Parts: sequence; structure tokens; C-alpha cells
Amino acid sequence: MSSYDFEKPKNGRSYVYETEELAGLGERLIALIIDGVILGIIGGVLFSGLREGTLSSIITFLIGITYNWYFLTQQNGQTIGKHVMGIRVVKINDRPLETADVIVRYVGYYINSFLFGLGWIWAAFDNRKQGWHDKLASTLVVKA
Repeated sequence: MSSYDFEKPKNGRSYVYETEELAGLGERLIALIIDGVILGIIGGVLFSGLREGTLSSIITFLIGITYNWYFLTQQNGQTIGKHVMGIRVVKINDRPLETADVIVRYVGYYINSFLFGLGWIWAAFDNRKQGWHDKLASTLVVKA
């Protein structure tokens, strides 16, 4: 397989990313940590009086989806962490990220974690550096 073994889009547009353009796993991890700290601060400030429980978990989940939706759909595929690290999320078919893509990708974060972190580890061995969340949402993380 070549360094760009991505399938051709049905719409005829080119969206081939060379291996060198894919974001490294270290960059992605640091971006994830930055975003996690930001989300933790937001949750702490807005809901510091809320006790742990189902409602707290649901609100935390919704804050995470909202944060990711805004930045990935409205800010060129870059959350604050991804912007700091100079990387961004793109669709494999070269179309803009949509709400459904962001939700699927974010739910994929939970799947990655619930299955003993295997979805995260997968990216280290994948030729496109895709974790399971990327595969589910048909996304890549590339250098911005």
C-alpha cells in the first residue's frame, strides 16, 4: 500500500492525505488532554453544586458534545486543543463535518474507553492513524 491508499470520493473531488500530513499520536493526545482540562473547568464552574449521579453524567456528556460540535463544525475542525497543537479533524470524503459526524465521533470516545482503551490504542497500528472514533465517523486528524 502506498502512503496514500485512500479510496476515491464518489463526487470526483480529491481528498488524498499523505502519511506525512496525518497528525501524530502525541499531538493528538496532548490536544485531547488540553480539551479535557477545558471541559473539566467548564463543568466545574457551571455545575459545581451538582452532586455526582446520572444527571451530572448526562450534563457532562452534553457539554462535551456541544464543545466538540461547535469547534469541529464552526472552527475548521479544530477544538482549542487541536488548534494549539496545529492539527484538525477532516472528513474522509472531503465534506464539512456535520452534527451527526461529531456526535458519532464523540460517542466513539466513550466506546474507545469502555473497551479497555483498545479504540485509542488501535490508532497506533492503523495506517491512517485512525482510532475507532475516527473510523466510526469517517474522519482523519491531519496537520493544519
